[in-house]
Amino acid sequence: MKVLIIGSGGREHAIADSLIKNDRIETVYFLTHNGAAKGKLKNANFPDNSKNSIDQFLLKYPVELVIVGPEQPLSEGIVDYIQEKGIKVFGPHKKAARLEASKAFAKRFMEEQNIPTAKYIEYDNYESALNGLDNFEFPLVIKADGLCAGKGVVICQNYSEAKKALADMFKEKIFGDQAQTVIIEEFLSGFEASLLCFVSGSKIYPLDTAMDYKKIYENDLGPNTGGVGMISPNPYWNSNLQSQSDIIIKKIENGLSQRGLEYSGILFIGYLIEDGKIYVLEFNVRFGDPETEALLPRLHSDLLENIEESINRLPVNLKFDNKVALATLLVSKGYPASFEKGKVISGLEDCDPDIKIYHNGTKNIDDKILSNGGRVLSIVAVKDTLEEAREAVYQNIPKISFENMSYRTDIGQLKNYD
Repeated sequence: MKVLIIGSGGREHAIADSLIKNDRIETVYFLTHNGAAKGKLKNANFPDNSKNSIDQFLLKYPVELVIVGPEQPLSEGIVDYIQEKGIKVFGPHKKAARLEASKAFAKRFMEEQNIPTAKYIEYDNYESALNGLDNFEFPLVIKADGLCAGKGVVICQNYSEAKKALADMFKEKIFGDQAQTVIIEEFLSGFEASLLCFVSGSKIYPLDTAMDYKKIYENDLGPNTGGVGMISPNPYWNSNLQSQSDIIIKKIENGLSQRGLEYSGILFIGYLIEDGKIYVLEFNVRFGDPETEALLPRLHSDLLENIEESINRLPVNLKFDNKVALATLLVSKGYPASFEKGKVISGLEDCDPDIKIYHNGTKNIDDKILSNGGRVLSIVAVKDTLEEAREAVYQNIPKISFENMSYRTDIGQLKNYD
């Protein structure tokens, strides 16, 4: 079987790495380029993830399955487009992708199904939103409705910060059409948990929990990123939270069925836990990044078979180990703002054989691996305990080097949320 993966980051590398464990897999193509491609993993080297690139790829390389990694193509209806060509595809159709592509749509979905979430009001112009600030206490959260590459959420401590955020979105249009609608919602404090699930029609089959480190600096300081560290399972998860999550999942299943949003793919549920109660922050409709890099090394069932079960609307038989995965991301200095690319990476072959290295942003040029993004590499260890996984990762990171390499040193150091 030949498979196309749309996307080329660490998430897609982890998916490809898991797929080739199945002997039926002949080739997995990255539509663009991932520096780790070798053997059964091949680069198609198209310039982007557009429909034109996909059309050109399919003329040249017939495949039996397409897996979509990033959110943008999903929101643009790429799954519907590929299905019309008679090719099996893993991912939600455009209608279901609105659960991620529109925060207002997702909040209304939660409201309809009585899913616990932060109180909110949506606004479609600057003046009404500014007046609407009176409905909330500070701090509060302002969110652009659409996809903003993780940058469309602003926590505002006071009126002047909120006024600026609203002006940026409505007047300066820093997010373009993605902020034609804006959500103002109450601020919740606590800890976050990620839950990735397979979706088979309207039935949901959870993988496992994870905890993401979003801030660029130690002690959760600095600007938000796409994620620079990950632990799976979430170390703060317990039976009480599991019971609440089970109820929420049943409500989501009911909503998918009622709204005609059945699909084959992934549902990522972003939870926030405040005083022992779960609230849903967001939905994503694809594998998380870097959650995938920590979750898939713990998957003992066959990923290809699980994907086929989802596509065929069958029960998804997931099997996980009881170990702990820890991922630390090596990033280019300056990320998430400006950074340099094209730095030669050395030492990858010196790492211990049981360490997983996923390529988030790399290129292979003349057999040299070069940095090609803000997030460059995910260094992952799977061990019996969190302490062992943390030790293994941080013992191996010094073996790797590239100019302006940076990383957090505190991934896996736990806080007390009591």
